[in-house]
Amino acid sequence: MNLVLATTTPGHAEIFASLQGEGVSIGRPSVFVRLSRCNLACRWCDTAYTWRFAGDNRPHRDHRTFDRGDNQIALDPAEVARRIAAFGVPRVVVTGGEPLLQAPALVRMIAALGPEFHIEVETNGSVAPTPALDALIDQYNVSPKLAHSGNPADLALIPERLTAWAADPRALFKFVIASPADLTEVRALATTYRIAPDRLFLMPEGTDSTTLRERARWLAEAALEAGWRFTDRLHIHLYGDTRGT
Repeated sequence: MNLVLATTTPGHAEIFASLQGEGVSIGRPSVFVRLSRCNLACRWCDTAYTWRFAGDNRPHRDHRTFDRGDNQIALDPAEVARRIAAFGVPRVVVTGGEPLLQAPALVRMIAALGPEFHIEVETNGSVAPTPALDALIDQYNVSPKLAHSGNPADLALIPERLTAWAADPRALFKFVIASPADLTEVRALATTYRIAPDRLFLMPEGTDSTTLRERARWLAEAALEAGWRFTDRLHIHLYGDTRGT
């Protein structure tokens, strides 16, 4: 079974070395593997080329659709592992899309890499990892999608999944925030699922430095007041909203 990856340009898989731009690992050199396909559809998604292909009418704020052939590529997991290892960086971030949709192929990729690699998975939190994959993961960066994402709560905020993530010490929660009203929803989720404050990150939504800085001013204060953690989007400040960064 192949892995289905996103592309930087047609025919070129989005596998790249960069600094982790978000969350608890911010600033760490990492190799990123961006997979294609997602079960959710965020209105503000900055990687819509992983799921909003021609014919997909799920809403997005810029209404753009992408050609599947230009934006997807299938590779053998062992080949993906070879390309990752060639960077010489022992930290891997598997992102998407929703990576947990491709668990069997991910197991093969991680097994080919070997135990010396630290594996992070970025997930929207609505999909359960298979037991075989779960045994190989060092860190989950869980980003449950709030109402402003446009996803129905019964698809995005599944109680049994949130309960399981909250009970897993490898899971860190990252909430994308666009307005102060979103914080009410975060408070409710943190209380319901007993998410420890030091595992909860607030991150401003935005794909340009100006927007991120404007939202960071009030969001950092909200994090401080609640005892939660704040994370910026370092890669946007460094490279802009571009693929392969």
